[in-house]
Amino acid sequence: MAGAGRPSRQAIYRHLDDAVEDLRTRMGGLPRPEEADHIWAELWHQEAHHSTALEGNTLILDEVRQLLVEGRAVGDKELKEYMEVLGYADAARWAYEQALAPGDWTTGDLVSIQEIRTLHHRAMTPVWNVAPHPDATPAESPGNWRQHEIHPFPEGMTPPSFTEIPHLISDWVDDANTLRGSSPRPLAERLAKLHNGFEKVHPFLDGNGRSGRLVLNMMLVRLGYPPAIVFKNERAKYLSAMRKADKGDFGPLGELVARAVTSNLYKFVVPAVAGPARLVPLASLANEKTGPTAVSLRAAIERGRLRAQKSPNGTWLSSATWVREYLASKHKRRNEPPPQ
Repeated sequence: MAGAGRPSRQAIYRHLDDAVEDLRTRMGGLPRPEEADHIWAELWHQEAHHSTALEGNTLILDEVRQLLVEGRAVGDKELKEYMEVLGYADAARWAYEQALAPGDWTTGDLVSIQEIRTLHHRAMTPVWNVAPHPDATPAESPGNWRQHEIHPFPEGMTPPSFTEIPHLISDWVDDANTLRGSSPRPLAERLAKLHNGFEKVHPFLDGNGRSGRLVLNMMLVRLGYPPAIVFKNERAKYLSAMRKADKGDFGPLGELVARAVTSNLYKFVVPAVAGPARLVPLASLANEKTGPTAVSLRAAIERGRLRAQKSPNGTWLSSATWVREYLASKHKRRNEPPPQ
């Protein structure tokens, strides 16, 4: 149940659907990487940082950016940590490219077994070369299913026997490829169920969390959504939602996915593709660190200071041009001499 002032889960799902539909109909959908490299580069840096940080990597975001952009290993971290970021980043970039411009060998489905294994191979090979899993056999190298049984997790979930992985992953892929069909469950919850199902199979000896998030994001981008980035400070919430999903409650994980996708859409995609005159939601015009914030923009609208329009679903829309005009007039008012 939503708390006071907090939108309900269904409202969060509707908000995401409306935002993506607006992106598709008014802004031409997600841009291809070659059309807007700066958008994808920032998403790429953020995803490589936070997804590896969820697994314990200690590089900060600036160190990740310098590693990926300049090839410089800044800081005093173990080589293993730099290789984790490099591997994940390579896999994430490949996932974006495959999602938006698939190669000739792809099946045309939302996801394939070959793609899952390729993502794991790309993500894990660099770190495996310097710090392989101590229990790994040659048959369990990156891109290959595990040949070990996994002990029960502390929360109680026990992954299936390794002998079951081929048919379980095949069933999982078949289920994922029905995602474009109709279903009474919101898309975010269907994705949450799939993401949790992948982690429950635990098909690889190591790197299942990273691979699962890469697969999730490749599917999202193929469906026309930005990738979902679970921030490292949301780790406890993410793990709690996964534990609830283990027991069949996919709502909390679905809500987390929906919020993450909506945040990336407003923060990275819409501001870059909209153009200065296009009307967009206030969240796409805000800068929560340096200002103006979405709250201050809403207050300016209510005071009649900022030009805006309300969309049919009740969302306030303004433009970068109108916000600049408002900020300029605000600055001018502050510097005017007081009346005599």
